[in-house]
Amino acid sequence: MRFKTISLTKSASLLVVSALALTGPTLAQKGNSEPIEEQIVDIVPVAQDKAYRGVMRLNIDARDIDRAIFRVEQDIPVPRSGRFTLLYPEWLPGNHAPRGQIEKLVGLTFTGDGETLKWTRDSLDVYALHIDVPRGVKTIKAKFQFTSATDRRQGRVVVTPNMMNLRWHAMSLYPAGYYARNIDVSATVTWPEGWQDASAMRARSKQGDTVTYETVDYDTLVDSPVFAGRYFKRWQLSDKVALNVVADAAEDLEASEEQIEYHRRLVREARALFGVEHYDRYDFLLALTEEMGGIGLEHHRSSENGVNRGYFTEWKSGAGRRGLLPHEVVHSWNGKYRRSEGIWAPDFRTESRDDMLWVYEGQTQFWGYILSARSGLFSKQQTLDALANVAASLDQRVGRTWRPLADTTHDPIIAARRPKPWTSWQRSEDYYNEGMLIWLEADGIIRRESGNSKSLEDFAKLFFGGREGDWGVVTYDYDDVVANLQKIQSYDWDGFLQERVYSTTKEAPKNGLEMGGYRLVYSDKPTDFIKNREKGNGGADLTYSIGMFVSRSGSINAVIWDSPAFKAGLTNGHEIMAVNGKNFSTGTLKEAITEAAIAGSEPLTLLIKKGDRFKTVSIDYSGGLRYPRLEKTGEGEGSLDLLLAPKTLTTQ
Repeated sequence: MRFKTISLTKSASLLVVSALALTGPTLAQKGNSEPIEEQIVDIVPVAQDKAYRGVMRLNIDARDIDRAIFRVEQDIPVPRSGRFTLLYPEWLPGNHAPRGQIEKLVGLTFTGDGETLKWTRDSLDVYALHIDVPRGVKTIKAKFQFTSATDRRQGRVVVTPNMMNLRWHAMSLYPAGYYARNIDVSATVTWPEGWQDASAMRARSKQGDTVTYETVDYDTLVDSPVFAGRYFKRWQLSDKVALNVVADAAEDLEASEEQIEYHRRLVREARALFGVEHYDRYDFLLALTEEMGGIGLEHHRSSENGVNRGYFTEWKSGAGRRGLLPHEVVHSWNGKYRRSEGIWAPDFRTESRDDMLWVYEGQTQFWGYILSARSGLFSKQQTLDALANVAASLDQRVGRTWRPLADTTHDPIIAARRPKPWTSWQRSEDYYNEGMLIWLEADGIIRRESGNSKSLEDFAKLFFGGREGDWGVVTYDYDDVVANLQKIQSYDWDGFLQERVYSTTKEAPKNGLEMGGYRLVYSDKPTDFIKNREKGNGGADLTYSIGMFVSRSGSINAVIWDSPAFKAGLTNGHEIMAVNGKNFSTGTLKEAITEAAIAGSEPLTLLIKKGDRFKTVSIDYSGGLRYPRLEKTGEGEGSLDLLLAPKTLTTQ
């Protein structure tokens, strides 16, 4: 939150300086000049839950796809003359961090009754713009361009020759001093000729390629992005839910009825899980592309999803990113309808407090995996293999010995998803996958303590349930989570969460796997999940043997802290030129690791290069290739088997 401070008057400041001069050493005696801190006043109005009179009108010309420039005109009613403050969205929902791209807003001018108005940027908050509104002016007009990225180094690419992702927050301003939900806006977009669009917001009218959308509040506008494209197809998945797909080419849209049926099952399974649907309609926005930047971002009545072109056409080659849609749709219940108090905000200026992301993202990750399996988007074996990889990779996060999981919830702000040299020691946004394992253990505890009469599904219905069609927001805090778990099953949930979330640990929380009827083991043969991962990344995953991931070209992309590779002096950016005197290939490297296990004594020798320097390193490792998998324990179906089993397969 932002707090106002009161500045001293000039005379008062002089009094303070005089008082300081009378006490303690003089400036001459101290020798150096010393400034006194200026007390700065935050003059940006704080958001209040009051009505904003009038309707903002937003007109966007999105036709300049060659240069990826959006041209914007915005009519903004003003309540009075004098200083009027407009804000550009900074703290973006779902990003858990300040991600507003104000540097791309250019050519900004304001006019009122035909007169050009002067504006100044706030010196304390660069996302705030002050305009001096003359007497009698009721509406001001803003004109500007949003110059979206034309190269990945500039940010996520949102415009290509065949598709675009229009995100309202990037190309609009809103008045300070009001809850975003109290500001009405009517938006119009002119699309490239012949393009089709999809959004949770519906069109009110259409003339040629110009679409005027229904009038909504600014909060809903920001929460209702648009995908549009030359190659577009829409499948109705239920009476409320649609799958809208844009693609780089028409052939990418060739989906079989069986593939679409898996998506219909996803919708049915989600409703069966939570008991209600917290939307009047829901639109999956899915881009199949190698040109537009990838994305996976939740909204209340839609989600933005970007995957590879072969989502449909390469279906049989592996699950790929088919877990993305299940994850994002769960967010309609967890993250949008139920939202932690620290993450809900009245506007897009208020800072996010991400402490509860192990619920927001962690339990969403959990149910996303479950729904992937229940719907058939993932097979049961693919899900088990993915869980094995998650548990094993988290065991490599040795940073858990100094950094508890709870602290990783601040990583979106601390690290902003920039590359890290030593992720296993620094940790990253581990609240996703480790949160998932914690909730898997919670399910096991509930089943054990209740004699298998209850599970985490009961918590899901209780905590994320509510009224059918309610797409408002209900906030929660830590005590609410503990209390609702207690309602389902009596247990020391506070002690459990304090140990798992807020304390340092030596290894990943794998009890849920074991309680579910499986244990993590290693073998010298990779699972299909790892094979597909290596194929997609174009390299060799040697994380669990010598402790690194190496690309097909020999570039080392990751090294595990304290692993054999680490102890040999290897790091990200090294390039392997030769293995035991032979030209490098991932196959040669794997063969050498296997041979070292048989010989038992000779170290693995690598010729590596960094820049224009070469050196030879020896890796002291004889454990052979190691890949994680889950091994069944006991007889019959365990609780994990029950979790992954579909609940409904017939049309409802």
